[in-house]
Parts: sequence; structure tokens; C-alpha cells
Amino acid sequence: MSEDLAATEIAREQEYVDAVYVQLGASAEAAQRLAREGHDRARLGHEGGLVERDAMVFQAAKRIAQLDAAHEGLVFGRLDLIPDLDPEPRYVGRIGLRNAERDSLLIDWRAPAAAVFYQATAAEPHGVVRRRVLRCTGPRVVGVEDELLDADALETHDLDLPVVGEGALMAQLSRARDRTMHSIVATIQAEQDKAIRAPAKGVVTISGGPGVGKTVVALHRAAYLLYNDRRRYESGGVLVVGPSGVFMRYIERVLPSLGETAVALRSLGEVVDGVRATRPDEPAVADVKGSARMAEVLRRAARQQAPGSPTSFRLFWYDDVLTLDRGNLGKVRRSLMSQGRRNRQLPRVPQALLDVLWRQVRSERGRERGREKFNEDLLGDTRFLQFVADWWPPLEAREVLEWLRDPELLARVAEGLLSAEEQRLLVKSWSGASDLSVQDVPLLDELRYAVGDVPQRTDDETSLDDTGLLEGGHSVAELMTAADREFATGRAWQPPTHRIEDDPYAHVLVDEAQDLTPMQWRMVGRRGRTATWTIVGDPAQSSWPVPAESAAARAEALEGKPVHEFHLSTNYRNSSEIYAFAAAYAQRVGLDADLPTAVRSTGVEPVEVVDAPDLEAAVRAAVGDVVEKVAGTVGIVVPSARRSEVNAWLASWPEHAEHASGARAAVDSSVTPSGDDRVVVLTGLDTKGLEFDAIVVVRPQEIEDESQTGRATLYVVLTRATQLLTTVS
Repeated sequence: MSEDLAATEIAREQEYVDAVYVQLGASAEAAQRLAREGHDRARLGHEGGLVERDAMVFQAAKRIAQLDAAHEGLVFGRLDLIPDLDPEPRYVGRIGLRNAERDSLLIDWRAPAAAVFYQATAAEPHGVVRRRVLRCTGPRVVGVEDELLDADALETHDLDLPVVGEGALMAQLSRARDRTMHSIVATIQAEQDKAIRAPAKGVVTISGGPGVGKTVVALHRAAYLLYNDRRRYESGGVLVVGPSGVFMRYIERVLPSLGETAVALRSLGEVVDGVRATRPDEPAVADVKGSARMAEVLRRAARQQAPGSPTSFRLFWYDDVLTLDRGNLGKVRRSLMSQGRRNRQLPRVPQALLDVLWRQVRSERGRERGREKFNEDLLGDTRFLQFVADWWPPLEAREVLEWLRDPELLARVAEGLLSAEEQRLLVKSWSGASDLSVQDVPLLDELRYAVGDVPQRTDDETSLDDTGLLEGGHSVAELMTAADREFATGRAWQPPTHRIEDDPYAHVLVDEAQDLTPMQWRMVGRRGRTATWTIVGDPAQSSWPVPAESAAARAEALEGKPVHEFHLSTNYRNSSEIYAFAAAYAQRVGLDADLPTAVRSTGVEPVEVVDAPDLEAAVRAAVGDVVEKVAGTVGIVVPSARRSEVNAWLASWPEHAEHASGARAAVDSSVTPSGDDRVVVLTGLDTKGLEFDAIVVVRPQEIEDESQTGRATLYVVLTRATQLLTTVS
């Protein structure tokens, strides 16, 4: 290939791309005009004008966001078909654009007309003679990569279609990595495209070994679904669930780059609205908290009497002494619990207690005055109202979870479910931390559904705090107003602003699904009861030690939904040398691994540093070596117990000082640092779903030994590198 030919073709494509960007600017101006016109409608001064304004501004804002997101790599593909099918080339991009005459300038990659861009192969060209990928930096074309799919058609139809470049896929695979995942929209392969365009109904599972593109294919599928049924998926929402904050920050650019912003990206510690947990528990504690047995432990806890609440009540009414003791209070509690979630019974509590007390009225004077007078007297008695508020307080899920810090209460609700050692681990975990761990979040969600949402008061003058007192620390007896009586007697409840009924989404995408614990499956399953699903995973990479238990929870979450299975078999991430090393390890330790075919060779074998006498010096040398050889990111993967130590080393190395703060941020905050930092220190579990140009694995045996599933974790670590892999033992 001559450089002159490549330059000529790049210049030719630049002319077309320039025209597309001119139209993009015109479309943005039109959207801005629509937004201004919408705001002007509000000046009409009537309700219809406001409705029109809201509709116009909403639509304009969506279009502006779509156009803004499309700037990078707007045009990436060109199809030249046999003239009988289409005499003009088809250009494919991130969004669809038409010119002023309504002629198509750019076909949205998700549109049916663009499907052949991904489905055509040399064996089945589908009428495509040449497929071209445009490599762009902003609006500037910097390269083209061609694939000639039907050489016979060139001669048959006398077509002048020069072929330039080494092929788009290989060019993409050899690029340096940075801190975020990029769209593969220009290089989607045929087996990946089948999963992306699979039927929307039910569940699509995408399986395959490391490096086959499961995650990015699933994200492109989410964008495809939004394109094809926007009303359903935008109104119901799309939830993307990943294993960690590091991972979510890594993938966050993919969907916006495809023009989709109506998606919620949540790590497993962020699935519950208003909750964000980044701290993982130790493996032994995580195993207990993740077990399906915890669902019953928490159900029992939610039915317990609130610690510190009164256990009896005594009142004199006319000639009768009326009492509520443990026995009849227990019956009332069980009766109320049988009718639904605990907090939903708040309006019923006063009447249920009044029924018990009225049955104790025996005196003639009391019976003569009747039930209506009885109810009126007690509902006007601050002592009774205080008892109601104290005995059945509105409960937050977080409060019930904190009850389990009490070893005696935990032992009571965990009897027959958790061993004494498991109970000890839980109490130690909850007693030693003020914040929630990632593994606590599904427990909190379980309790939300067990106790129900806390209703809100209709009046905003006063309200009970968590102790049952009114604002300012006063008791009901001290500050009982008419509004407070309405509150305490259950007459003034209204639904909460966010209800558990509001949790479900229209589509749920779960990545690294093999790692979800049974309790996490229950949490995610609640958000997908009426949803379509995309589930991505590889069982051999699982960090959960009881696969059968997790599989049962997953089946329950997906119950009744048809399943469409897709398997990806080509490893695009690792060089063949690196993956051969990782696959040999998997086979040696007995992992039942799905071994994809690595399509790219670098000729560079992994390096093993064995029995290093000075670990810090060996790691420093290994990191220095790979940093010099690669242009992109470098991951130092360490056992959990060593990450602080290695971070300190990195900060003290002069040649890597500029990277140290970024590395600490990535570990301590579970977020990917911003800027140009190339080196990051991570634990084995942190690397899930990520990839780096080079990986240095510190003390691999310790990574293997630190949990029941350490072998699977180390296998994952060994498959994160695209170019260089070094292990330091």
C-alpha cells in the first residue's frame, strides 16, 4: 500500500465527514431554536402554553444531548455495495443525520440498514463489496482501514474501490489502553452483532471466556434496545449493574458515546437509591452476608419487637383496669404482620390495640358509654398515644440492620441458620464499622422490603424522630396537638415519596454475573421483575464459593422469562502468548474454564520473577520495565493485605511519584483517578472487567490463598493484560 493512496483516500473521506459535521451543527442550531420557542410558549399565560413548553423543551434537550454526545467518532463506517443493491456508499455513524432535503447523510449504527456493516463476512458478504472503517480524532479523519469482502464483484461490476490499511479489528486491538472502556461500534464482529440485535423479550445471556468482549457487547445491546423501543426503555429506565466503582467508572463513557444518556450505571454498592457503599468485607464475612440464609435471618429480624420499646400498658377507664401484656401484644403483632409489611400496618395499630382493650371492659358504666365513647377517650389520652408511638414506631431498614449488632438478638433470629462462628463474624463486622459495606447493601434492601417504606406525615408542623420523640426532643405527651393525634392514631399517613414499587426498571443489564451472591441476586431481581434482561458472565471467573446457591437465586430472579443464549469464542484482549499462560494456569489448578481463541500475537512471552529476595526492588524493576515498553495503562495487582504497602512503595519511587496519588485514589475510593496517571494499584477483585496494557502481579500465590475462590480470582488477574504480563513471586 502506498502512502499516497492512503492520503488520497483519507482526503476523500474528510470531504464527506466535513459535510456531516456541517449538518450536525445545523441540527444543533435547530434544536436550540426549538428550545427557545418552547420557552416562549410559556409567555402565552395559559396552561396549554406551559404544557407545550414542557414538551418542546424536553424534546429539544434530548436532541441536544444526543448531538453533543455524538461529536467524538461521529462517522466511523462506510459500506460499498454492489450497484444493484445501492449505487451510493452508505455511511454509518453513532447517530442518524439527514440533510435539508431529507436525504440520509449518516445511518445510525443501530438501524436495520446498518446491520449489514457488522454481519457481512467474506464467506457471506450480503452484497457488500468493501467495508471501510474511518479512524477519526474529533472531526479529523486520521486513517482508514478496509476489508475487501467480495473480490469477484470488483471485476464483475467494474468498481474502482482501492483497499487501504491492515484491517479495522487488528488496528483497534493494537491500540494503547487508557482509563476508560471505549465503544467498539466500528469493529463489532458478526458473532457479537447477533447478541446485540437479539430479540428484546425475556433474557439474553452472553457467555464466554476472558477478553471476548462480553461487557462492551452488552452495553451496545442496551443502546440498541433504546434505539428500537425508546418509549418503553426511556420511560421505564435501563439499569446497568457492575461489580465495583472502579469498573463502573471504567465503562461510563461507552453508552454516552453511543448517544444514550437515559441509563443508570450502578455498582453493587449503589443499587439501592440513596445508598453508596464502596468498602468490601473480608471474604469470610462476605460469604456469610451473601448467603441465601440471610434472607430468613432478616425476615425474622423485621418481625422482632423494636428493642427498648414498652412491653406492657395499663390504664384505668371508669370501673375497669385495662392492660396490654406480652401475651396479647404478641398476638396483635403477629396478626398485624400477617397482613403485610410492618410499616404499612402503622394506620391499623391504634385500632388493633383498642380492640384488645375494649374486650376487657366489663363494668356496667363502661358498657353503657359504648365503644364510640371508649375510642374517643383513649384516642384523646396522651398516655395511650405515647404507648402507640413507642410500641410500634415507624422503622427504617438501616435501623433494623443495626439491631443485629446485639449478639443476643442476632442469636435469636439466626437460630438454626447461622453457626456461632458465622454470628461472631457478623457482629464483629457490624460493630467495627460505622459505614455500610458493599455486602451490607442487599441486606439493607431485603429489610426495606420486609418492613416496607416509612410513610410520610400529611402535616409538616411536627414529626417523630427515630427515638419516637417529636422535633425538639419533646414527647407526645408534652406536645400533643390535634395534628399529632391524627399522626399517632394512624389517620394522617400518606405514601412515601419513593416507594419500593418504584424500584423496577424496563431493562436490567448485569455484568460479571457469576460473582453475584444469592442476596445480591435478590436485590437486583426486585429491580427486574417486569424487565427484559441482559446477563453477562463466565462461571470460571466466579468469586462466589457456592455456585448452586447463586444459580438458584438467579433462577428465582428470572422466573418465567424466556432465555436466549449467546456464546462468544474469540479473545480480542490478550495476546496469544499471555492467554496461553493464563489458560495453562486454569488447567493446572482445575478450573473448568471456557478457553477462547486469542487472535493476536506479539511474540512477547510473560515474565516470571521467582523467589525475589527483595520484593520491593523486584516489583519496582518490573514496573519500570513495562512502563518503558507500553504507551498505555499499567496495573499492579496485589493481595488485599499488601495494597497499602505497595502504594507506599509507589509513592516513594521518584520515577513514579507522579502516579502515586492517582493509584491511592483508585484503591481507597474505588474510583478511577482522572488525568494522565498510567499506573494503578489494585486487588485481584478490583480488576474484574478491566484491562491494561501491562500487568505486574505481586505474590500470585497469596492472591490465590486469600479466599475460597482465589484460584478463579488469580485466573482473572492473569487475563487483564493486552501486551505485557509479569509475575513477581
